[in-house]
Amino acid sequence: MNLPTSRETQACLADLSRADVRYELLPDREYGGGCSLVGAVQLIDIGVPVTGIKGMRCGLARSFTAWTRFALAPAARQILGSDLVRVETFGSYACRNTVGTAAAYTRLSGHAAGNAIDVSGFVLADGRRISVQTGWRSGDPDVRRFFEVIHASACKRFGTVLSPDYNAAHYNHLHLEDDRAGFCR
Repeated sequence: MNLPTSRETQACLADLSRADVRYELLPDREYGGGCSLVGAVQLIDIGVPVTGIKGMRCGLARSFTAWTRFALAPAARQILGSDLVRVETFGSYACRNTVGTAAAYTRLSGHAAGNAIDVSGFVLADGRRISVQTGWRSGDPDVRRFFEVIHASACKRFGTVLSPDYNAAHYNHLHLEDDRAGFCR
């Protein structure tokens, strides 16, 4: 078994275990070009299936799990009247630069360190699929309220939250990054 290299990672793994999150600890890896996965896990079971995720830093996994359990699931039930049965994503780790502005293209994305996840939609027990692309500006006031609530919660849990209101590159997902930046759009 790969032993965690930092106290921060050890504490995070203990938090995941206490929360009954099933995960696999990943070996620290440097991929070149500034891309790496250090103190990372592969989430296996957080209580609701999540599509498209790869390795992610433990702190992101902890924040994402808490957001899913304590914001997404209750908001789906209370606002949309149905239980959350799946979270859909465009993924977590990807060795790439940021997107959206000319200056951004020269800077590594949080994804390049496994420190960001792009959430694209949600599936409910009643069969509805609520996507960021169509739901963010939905004509249904309940769907808009759902997104307002989960966005506000994400802004309290993650350092950077980018929504369709940020720029055209984020028209179809919520970018959630565990970076302490305090940037919420």
